Amino acid sequence: MRVALAYGQRGLVAQVPDDSVVVAPTELDGLVDEGTAVLEALRSPMAGPPLADLVGRRDQVAVVFPDITRPMPNRTVLPPLLAELERAGAGPDRVSLLCATGTHRSATEDELAELVGPGVLARYRVHQHRADDGRHVMVGRVDGTPVLLDPRYVDAEVRIVTGFVEPHFFAGFSGGPKGVCPGLAATETTLEAHSPARIADERATWAVTEGNPVHDFVRAATALDPPTLSLDVAINSRRQITAVYCGPLPTAHEAACAFVARTAVQRVPGPFDVVLSTNGGHPLDRNLYQAVKGMAAAERVVADGGTIIIAAACGDGIPDGGAFARILAEAHGPGDLAVTAGPSEVDRWQAQVMGRVLGRAEVWLHTDGLSEDAVRAAHLRPAPALDAALAEALDARGPRARCCVLPQGPLTIADIA
Repeated sequence: MRVALAYGQRGLVAQVPDDSVVVAPTELDGLVDEGTAVLEALRSPMAGPPLADLVGRRDQVAVVFPDITRPMPNRTVLPPLLAELERAGAGPDRVSLLCATGTHRSATEDELAELVGPGVLARYRVHQHRADDGRHVMVGRVDGTPVLLDPRYVDAEVRIVTGFVEPHFFAGFSGGPKGVCPGLAATETTLEAHSPARIADERATWAVTEGNPVHDFVRAATALDPPTLSLDVAINSRRQITAVYCGPLPTAHEAACAFVARTAVQRVPGPFDVVLSTNGGHPLDRNLYQAVKGMAAAERVVADGGTIIIAAACGDGIPDGGAFARILAEAHGPGDLAVTAGPSEVDRWQAQVMGRVLGRAEVWLHTDGLSEDAVRAAHLRPAPALDAALAEALDARGPRARCCVLPQGPLTIADIA
């Protein structure tokens, strides 16, 4: 049978065995009027007063939004939010938009216009967080580590954090407090939040927040200087909003996570000899660094010694010149990547997860963004012809080989029944 895969901006179709187990999130319809749903959530939050009652006459407002690596519908969420702020008296002169980049690269001007919409970009001040600019403000400590946050967030009287909730391979779920830490945190704070010891903990995994050492740090760090209001959305495969959760942390985020868990978690009769996965398509699969999430999603259901084939466009490459590319180049094999102790460094967390996956299964990569030599140098096997690669992997495992397909990659949490 043929299965549509989320790949880049246009998708991909793969030929898979008829008895393959295809696993995808429960597909929900988008809300009839997404903008109105956002507005209603702001006016009737889950707890606490509505947004209009939170904004004083002279208050400066910071609105935090996710960066280019997230399929957050900013162009749907921001206009009603900004209109409601303007109705409350806080127009462009008192509102700043903060892009929560974490340690990721900044967007280009064209990417930023695509991210928030040219109209919003023309009217509002937009600042892209830089984790390494040395201008962060200390708001306290967690486990002895200074929590340093972007001053534009700390100095604002009203702080609104917007996010998209999806399963996360070591933080449990995205959205909520992650918009602040690591979204607006200094490098040294992020290094502790993503330390090798925290990432190696078995509780640092999909859909686990309580007792997860990564999420526990993130939640505690954000609580030191919490947002005035959190606005999280859930989306379907067409990037339409399916639910809106608004209120203080952690109330709103916990409700959003519970909703997403009900639609994203699927039970499967595994493990499987071969798992075909993606990284959820654009913008999630824009580079190899991000594509590690798709590998980790497949790891949950692949048999020891099995094969993972991942399709990720990687239009931005590894990306070249970053810490992740250097770590891959310096490693002699998966064992050098899968460190579980020692000092933390930028992007080491992604390499650590990738090394763990490679310790369990061979990983083949189908991509248009990297040469075959670059794929091999990243300790992966090239799979230029996807259908042929899948057939070869299954043939190598014998006539009774079992195949699982994750068309949406990390947007699905596949659990072995």
